[in-house]
Amino acid sequence: REEEERLRNKIRADHEKALEEAKEKLKKSRDEIQAEIQTEKNKVVQELKKKDSKPLPPVPLPNLIGINSGEPADPDIREKRNKIKEMMKHAWDNYRQYGWGHNELKPIARKGHSTNIFGNSQMGATIVDALDTLYIMGLHDEFREGQEWIDKNLDFSVNSEVSVFEVNIRFIGGLLAAYYLSGQEVFKIKAVQLAGKLLPAFNTPTGIPWAMVNLKSGVGRNWGWASAGSSILAEFGTLHMEFVHLSYLTGDPVYYNKVMHIRKLLQKMDRPNGLYPNYLNPRTGRWGQHHTSVGGLGDSFYEYLLKAWLMSDKMDTEARKMYDDAIEAIEKHLIRKSNGGLTFIGEWKNGHLERKMGHLTCFAGGMFALGADGSRDDKAGHYLQLGAEIAHTCHESYDRTTLKLGPEAFKFDGGVEAVAVRQNEKYYILRPEVIETYWYMWRFTHDPKYRQWGWEATQAIDKYCRVSGGFSGVKDVYSSSPTYDDVQQSFFLAETLKYLYLLFSNDDLLPLDNWVFNTEAHPLPVLHLANTTLSGNPAYR
Repeated sequence: REEEERLRNKIRADHEKALEEAKEKLKKSRDEIQAEIQTEKNKVVQELKKKDSKPLPPVPLPNLIGINSGEPADPDIREKRNKIKEMMKHAWDNYRQYGWGHNELKPIARKGHSTNIFGNSQMGATIVDALDTLYIMGLHDEFREGQEWIDKNLDFSVNSEVSVFEVNIRFIGGLLAAYYLSGQEVFKIKAVQLAGKLLPAFNTPTGIPWAMVNLKSGVGRNWGWASAGSSILAEFGTLHMEFVHLSYLTGDPVYYNKVMHIRKLLQKMDRPNGLYPNYLNPRTGRWGQHHTSVGGLGDSFYEYLLKAWLMSDKMDTEARKMYDDAIEAIEKHLIRKSNGGLTFIGEWKNGHLERKMGHLTCFAGGMFALGADGSRDDKAGHYLQLGAEIAHTCHESYDRTTLKLGPEAFKFDGGVEAVAVRQNEKYYILRPEVIETYWYMWRFTHDPKYRQWGWEATQAIDKYCRVSGGFSGVKDVYSSSPTYDDVQQSFFLAETLKYLYLLFSNDDLLPLDNWVFNTEAHPLPVLHLANTTLSGNPAYR
């Protein structure tokens, strides 16, 4: 109580001080203000000219624990871990040789590849995404090559329309993690430059950002296919971790304020069945179609509520409450057991539950385990169990294929369980979510089956996705002679190989008490109250 009162008074005092300063400003004549603005502008220009100057304020680096080694004592586990490191080197070396500077690699055509999420420009997505994986694996020469490319070539003033969400989780997340792990200022500077380019996306009537923004002009728009020009829950709801760190590192509250505004808006809204629909119109602030999913379009919104709380050293209780409320509704309306006894998470569409689960949804097993500690009504055991059941279901989706790799989506209808039915859902594109859940379950239970399952997946990827020019996705996991899609996804290096490596490392490598992974597996340190610029903020009471 007293503590809260003290904080309230402090906040009140801060507000009054700000008001006083504003009044002072207003007393000045127009000429004085103009002169001050000119001075400020000149200062900014000078700062930008001093290429080597560090315009960002010095902030204490959080205490960084466990950023290398994690070497297992068991020689068998060590050998497996080394195999995963070798796979990373194979993926990186081929990208280095055939796709350098491009966003991704076509490992069979042996040339660069890019998708519309990165616009039309070569932004080296694979480099930025892979940095922290290289670092924790001790591949320091490769890390330095990547750093050098970023220093010399990573340029955000390109006339290119990019996905705000993808650029945030891959680029800003990747650069921030690389900065925290290595302490190299270039990563922090680039992250902040890029963040400034994303801010115009928030210039909408509601403050809910557009899905895409042109990095040069700052013009934003939404995906043509999304419900009636809506923004997507998993996109505007997956900015919090990175933006809080940006405010921490710059001392500028603008980033923090943008994401807190989104949260406040969502809190005020009516939720059908307590569920968050996947679509929200940024012009009107109303929900689009009432589709709800813990898979694509919804997934990482829920993950970031939990992780906002963890990242704040469990001070951001508002985020925890939103998470608890959301997963209660999810359990009530979306989670079911199949006839064969498999727990799955369906999707809510047009007033009924579709008994289909996507590979992307498999991340939720790890999320439930991660959120078990600190859950309501002594339900920690319940949520750990739920995590284990989802891990089991997702393992079945792998086990019931020819290649022992999981399909993009699988059904639970009649006699068919955990199997893909439609041809366009039978592909595996090197996705990490199932392995991510194995790793979290391993960390919380140390049940050896999770390492066994992770090793099955490793062997299957090495056998069926590896080609001489890197790694490729496959189009049909039920076919014994699959065709390749010829894309080495950047998330394969950022997430899939990182989670595998961590699964075969000791727990002292990136311990979960000190690090929170963004949705692209980029580790960000927990911000303890004492060293954050946000400690005066009411959300952190």
